[in-house]
Amino acid sequence: MEEIATVRLDTGHHEEGSGKGCLLEWVAIFAGVPYSDSPSCTSPVLGAFGRAFNDGLPDETRQRLVPFIPRLVGTAGDPAADEVRAWMATDWLIRTFTVAWLRKAGLTARADALAALPALSSSELARAAQPIIDGARKEAAAARDAAWDAAEDAARDATWAAARDAAWDAARDAARDAAKSKKGYAAQYGAAYKAARSVLNEAFRETTAGLTESAFDLFSRMIDVRSEVAA
Repeated sequence: MEEIATVRLDTGHHEEGSGKGCLLEWVAIFAGVPYSDSPSCTSPVLGAFGRAFNDGLPDETRQRLVPFIPRLVGTAGDPAADEVRAWMATDWLIRTFTVAWLRKAGLTARADALAALPALSSSELARAAQPIIDGARKEAAAARDAAWDAAEDAARDATWAAARDAAWDAARDAARDAAKSKKGYAAQYGAAYKAARSVLNEAFRETTAGLTESAFDLFSRMIDVRSEVAA
């Protein structure tokens, strides 16, 4: 753990031996497996989530991921656990991430409808939720057009539009493709999260900060998942 304490996490890919590394590259170093940002010792779902989360965080906040390095070692090879982890990420994306931005946009009824959905833990539940997700997307698009004139310049900036559009796209695709992909859930989450992190307007800082804390908690809980077979 003394070596872990000296680690500093960077974004992107790095050459082996450069002294720099993202979260997953340091996991490979710590575990003693071939150097990669997709180390064989780590669940592919956790790897996809971790890469996106690492790159989406501000530099100093990213360092809070250092204690996760040893926890990610040995999480590979448990498909049942990965299924649960994937649905956890999907559920968070729709019922936490998207709900937070809907509330910020003043679409309280739509936010409440998504928040009231049962936890998305299967393809059947995701398909049942699809009409509610699509309805939120359509209303958000209409509200965006109406709000442009009243919004501050920073809120009208393309980064806000990108953050919101990424959230809707990711939520829709996560539910629609629920039966097809596990790693995709975390990657979709990452695209939306990184877009949201680019919004610098003071009005959005509280929402983004709350989602960051929630995402740290989600990642920790995903890592802790173990199937009965693996246990």
